[in-house]
Amino acid sequence: MNIIQSTTKFATASVVSRFARFQNRFLISQKGPCRGTSNYNNATSTMEDIAAHPVETSIRLKINSSLTPNYLQVINESHMHNVPNGSETHFKVVIVSPEFDGAPSLLKRHRMVNSILAEELEGPVHALSIVAKTPKQWEKMTEENIEISPSPSCRGGDGTLPKR
Repeated sequence: MNIIQSTTKFATASVVSRFARFQNRFLISQKGPCRGTSNYNNATSTMEDIAAHPVETSIRLKINSSLTPNYLQVINESHMHNVPNGSETHFKVVIVSPEFDGAPSLLKRHRMVNSILAEELEGPVHALSIVAKTPKQWEKMTEENIEISPSPSCRGGDGTLPKR
């Protein structure tokens, strides 16, 4: 079984049931300092989207249901790494949530997100970059036109992987 098959098997069943319950709770905005792109970053999803992006969908649903974000962007950055095409192993999440008002340190916010996504981090997700902001911080970034930096390209780990 390859990584794509195991990822799909891992996430599809639980994602479909969560999607049915939370499809109206996607809170995705194109306003603000994050202008990155994602293959799948819209508020209306189909069953084909879920089947094609089960891990990304699971991440999106869990964050939406746990943190009720004002802004959420889930970016699959797997294409920037030495993994098979279509992989869902490397992600960046940009989350703006009032839940972070009660967690003033960045470390606490990251722990919150890591705990919500523990199942994905134990399974198919190899790397997760987290940008966790309060609504007040996000508003300030927007007013000052501060953009979130894109992730750097993969440098090949320890150099033992073959070049593409």
